[in-house]
Amino acid sequence: MAGYHSPQGDVRVRLNTNEAPEPPPAAFVESLRTALDGVAWHRYPDRAATVLRARIAEVESEAVARVAAEDAGAPSRFLAPNVFAANGSNEVLQSLCLAYGGAGRTVATSEPTYALHAHIARVCGSAVVPGRRHEDFTLDLDEVDRVLEAHRPTVTFLCSPNNPTGRLEDEATVRAVLRRVESIDGLLVVDEAYGQFSPWSALSLVDEDRSVVVTRTYSKTWSAAALRLGYLIGPTWVVEELEKVVLPYHLDELTQLAGVLALDHLDDMERRVAHLVEERGRVSAALDELPVQQWPSAANFILFRPLTRDGDEVWQDLLDRSVLVRNCSSWPGLDGCLRVTLGTRDEDDEFLAALTSSLST
Repeated sequence: MAGYHSPQGDVRVRLNTNEAPEPPPAAFVESLRTALDGVAWHRYPDRAATVLRARIAEVESEAVARVAAEDAGAPSRFLAPNVFAANGSNEVLQSLCLAYGGAGRTVATSEPTYALHAHIARVCGSAVVPGRRHEDFTLDLDEVDRVLEAHRPTVTFLCSPNNPTGRLEDEATVRAVLRRVESIDGLLVVDEAYGQFSPWSALSLVDEDRSVVVTRTYSKTWSAAALRLGYLIGPTWVVEELEKVVLPYHLDELTQLAGVLALDHLDDMERRVAHLVEERGRVSAALDELPVQQWPSAANFILFRPLTRDGDEVWQDLLDRSVLVRNCSSWPGLDGCLRVTLGTRDEDDEFLAALTSSLST
């Protein structure tokens, strides 16, 4: 099998990996530098990441409080037994596939979607059953029914907002999928790597008696892609299974420290998110003036398809102008499609100028 790769290049404007365009605040960097003086480098880190998980629980307090209240009588050595943290949300997804997938088990996806859902599942030995979305990339509940009834997957992935299409699944749709998943004793994994950019979150569905978890990441909204830190909010019984399969001491001391300190800057994060949502509207309006098809996005990127030229040619033209976007043409159902990450205003203007020039060729 081929590995998962995202092309990198030495370009002026890199808009292909959905990174945050701004760095974290200087106060975060300074506090982390100071905290490093207290690290006992000769000792293993806290295996349970207790402080980090407790801080995540505070930030995601509504969902966490609901689960904790229902499980108040259950003993636990953790302050946040319904929070799981790992090296990026990808390791969270891998831990889910190790615990609930594997040989003789099936994982379901709804294509096109995040490629690592299927890739990680296969690496962990699971069979993968891809369902197809509607032509407008909304979820097809009839197709969900067909896949679940025919294959009874132990894990069903649902990315919302979906990568690379940007589509957000509304609450009624996610609830409908959850009912279907629970009817076959499966687990619904809602991947919310871009959740803070959207007006609704499946965190509102998480409680101790539901077979649903939500995964999130520091890479996008927290401007911390270099940190490689992600987490899951879910029932305590899911977290207990993940702790059985994850490697010991998998989160190093530096990652835990940075993860805790980043959460002290919630206002700054929300400011950056609000700015990017506004910028998303500006870029989308500019794309409306060009010969492209675009789809509504609730994330920090926009999927579009050039209508007058081949998508591969446009991608190369942009690269020749030192603008790198993601070429999604090889993904299921995305012939000729490109995905652009929202950057700074100047970066987005350079992208729009390069795209305009390419489409006028």
